[in-house]
Amino acid sequence: MKRKVMLTIQGRQTYQEQEPEVIELVTEGTMEFRGGGWDICYEESDLTGLSGVSTTFRVEPEQVILSRTGALRSQMVFRQGVTHESLYQMEFGTLMISVRASRIFFDITPEGGCIDLVYDIGIENSAAGVIDYHLDIRTVGEES
Repeated sequence: MKRKVMLTIQGRQTYQEQEPEVIELVTEGTMEFRGGGWDICYEESDLTGLSGVSTTFRVEPEQVILSRTGALRSQMVFRQGVTHESLYQMEFGTLMISVRASRIFFDITPEGGCIDLVYDIGIENSAAGVIDYHLDIRTVGEES
């Protein structure tokens, strides 16, 4: 059963030789338990620079998968200490990216919870920086 949730997303992107970029987004989304894991979904906005993109965090016992569809398509798989490579498809081209999680933590119940994710990102085989996400998930409605 899908539940409506309010998500507070804090992101810190630290790219080499640049000041960290910090964003905080509060948005509505959904959460659903299916197939042994949780799907937390929301629509991106102009604030994140990804308007027209749907984002899903799939939380499973040993990994978190971040999928984006729409104007941008990507799937990043986060497993502690494991490097994952994938394509990052944008309207103007495609990049090869790699991610390696240094921290994965989640605590999710039917009432909500949190996800913490810290990972190194590489773009086209070059180290690019570190990204740190924190999601707070709070249910706001009945199951549907």
